[in-house]
Amino acid sequence: MSNRHFHYFIQAAPVFTTENSLFLRDELYESQYTIKTMNKFIIAGIGELLWDVLEESEELGGAPVNFSYHANSLGAKGYAISTVGDDRRGKAALAVLEKRKMSTRYITVRKGAVTGYVLANVDDKGVASYSFPDDVAWDHLTLAEPTLSLAKEVDAICFGSLGQRSPKARLAIVSFLQATRPDTLRIFDINLRQHFYTTEIIQNSLKLANVLKLNNEELEVLGVINDIKGDERSLLKKLVEKYNLQLAVLTRGGKGSLLVSPAEISSHPGCPTNIVDTIGAGDSFTAATALGLLRGYPLSTINDHANRVAAFVCSQKGAMPLLPVDLRENISKTVQLS
Repeated sequence: MSNRHFHYFIQAAPVFTTENSLFLRDELYESQYTIKTMNKFIIAGIGELLWDVLEESEELGGAPVNFSYHANSLGAKGYAISTVGDDRRGKAALAVLEKRKMSTRYITVRKGAVTGYVLANVDDKGVASYSFPDDVAWDHLTLAEPTLSLAKEVDAICFGSLGQRSPKARLAIVSFLQATRPDTLRIFDINLRQHFYTTEIIQNSLKLANVLKLNNEELEVLGVINDIKGDERSLLKKLVEKYNLQLAVLTRGGKGSLLVSPAEISSHPGCPTNIVDTIGAGDSFTAATALGLLRGYPLSTINDHANRVAAFVCSQKGAMPLLPVDLRENISKTVQLS
């Protein structure tokens, strides 16, 4: 493993039309995901797998799935850990992931369960809001033996608060995290949604994590929960110190990102882009950051590359666009030249 330091932006892929016919609009995925990479790190996302139900289509998503997809596309072995139902959406989810060269080995199928979905609304600025139904398949997340074995192998794992809204799923996620190696990156992408979190879940998750990723609104919540005050930098530094984090990552939308470690701070203004939608943008940022940390890249290099990846994702429809070659390979060239 290498030095660790860590920020920002993605989300889902196409599938059902309003006529309920299944289509996959990304034929490019068939042949373009052979990627040259320095190291094949094993990276996973655990928690919710769901369909974003939009006005005219449904897009596959869920933060852990988006994260693992982008980690995979950036050169790692990316795995999604979740549960789907044996319904049409569940079968379609597995088909979409396989189409995108993603292993579905760690996704369990629960008989009779409804595969997760969320009612998503995208405003005229491309910003999404969500409404989550209760008691769907990922609320019944279970860890089969192969998944428990994976816990000992992962170099990085990403989890959030939404995936822990049910006691059963929370137990599965905590069990997986506790089974990882001490040097594994455990990234808590807090991802607060509606009423599906508690102070206890947030604080326990921070104790299990060594990297925190959040946005401005979530930083305000953590400030209140932990009774700390100050500007962005001081709040992040206090959180890093209190929870012994390797890195805290603040995404600031169009204003870029701020990365704070015990010894270093990196601020980035963000990259100009034409926003199509912001669904899942933060997940691609997190994936790019995780790879940079594992490869031991300088914090400023990680921050810049993650912002460029996130900006591209914001310019595309859905959470799982095919990243251009320059974004998949450019970070390596940057480091070699520095």
